[in-house]
Amino acid sequence: MTREGSVLRAPLPPVQESGSGGPSRSRGSQRKGPATGSEPAKQRDAFFDNAKYMAIVLVAMGHAWEPLREDSRLAAALYITVYTFHMPAFIVISGYFSRSFDMRPDRLKRLITGIVVPYLLFETAYTFFKRRADDDPTFDFSLLDPWYLTWFLIALFVWRMTTPLWKIIRWPVPVALLMATAAAVSPDIGDDLDMQRVLQFLPFFVVGLCLKRRHFDLVRGIRARKLAVPVFACALLVAYWAAPRMNAAWFYRRDSAQELGAPWWDGVIMTGALFGCSIVLTACFFAWVPKRRMWFTILGSGTLYGYLLHGFLAKGSRFWDWYEVDWVHHPLGEATVTAIAATVITLLCTPPVQRAFRFAMEPKMPWAFRQDPNTSVDTAERTRATGT
Repeated sequence: MTREGSVLRAPLPPVQESGSGGPSRSRGSQRKGPATGSEPAKQRDAFFDNAKYMAIVLVAMGHAWEPLREDSRLAAALYITVYTFHMPAFIVISGYFSRSFDMRPDRLKRLITGIVVPYLLFETAYTFFKRRADDDPTFDFSLLDPWYLTWFLIALFVWRMTTPLWKIIRWPVPVALLMATAAAVSPDIGDDLDMQRVLQFLPFFVVGLCLKRRHFDLVRGIRARKLAVPVFACALLVAYWAAPRMNAAWFYRRDSAQELGAPWWDGVIMTGALFGCSIVLTACFFAWVPKRRMWFTILGSGTLYGYLLHGFLAKGSRFWDWYEVDWVHHPLGEATVTAIAATVITLLCTPPVQRAFRFAMEPKMPWAFRQDPNTSVDTAERTRATGT
């Protein structure tokens, strides 16, 4: 059976080099420092928390618009526009906060508890959910073939494990782009570990690895914010024109050109074109992200929760035919669906939800690891405080 895919990771640290990115979660925005408690930990960067919350809302909206595309050209245009940059934005942030990743034991432990364990749990949960909700008892269970949203966890694991390699390559972004292009014209890669997506989205992670904080500040100027408005307007117009003419599956990056019924050279062209468009729109998106603390800033630490949990509702809405009612396919209904999606994803990122599902997203699992005699108590406490 063909497994589906769609789109979002780890506690966001302070402005320094430590941490990870993408849909994330954490136990708080501020902690005491080393064991003495005399030095407070630095606060989380509100800009990145705001960016992740805004991006996860767009993810939920995109999933809500998907069944509306056939009846609404505007919904299709919005869908294409959002899918051009929402996952690249997450992946760039993930790369930026993976710059300090190495094979240090505490970071490998966090990789296991923060990515591998949630993947195992949610891949299992999604499989049984589809079997029951979609009345599909024959749906295969395979940890090597991630279904729906869990592909991002596999991808982030692979990308982060290769971080030391990208840090020593002279031209990392061109090399990653060449690998993405090769994947886009290679139909024999197969579905194992969703390697098409791992490779085709790889350049955005590598871009994030190469960025410094000053690069994000460049798009935060008044001029950049003003320029972002006509750029997004043009992107929406182009998407409106392209909606009935273009296969939206190009934006998922889960298939080669040949699998999409196109000649191989289309894969070369589309890889470069989509990469350029995604980078431009991602920069415009960052230009609109508030830098100061907002009411939703705290929700940026819970985007992994919202990302994985909302998948049950997103898929359930199709399994249970929620979109079969007529009113959903009128402008007011489409607006209502959009508002519901934004509200639900917001609620799923809140601290009470984080506390309820922390056992699955952030298990401590001290029983699973050997005690490292070279790691002092101060170092362990600092690691928990900063999210490195």
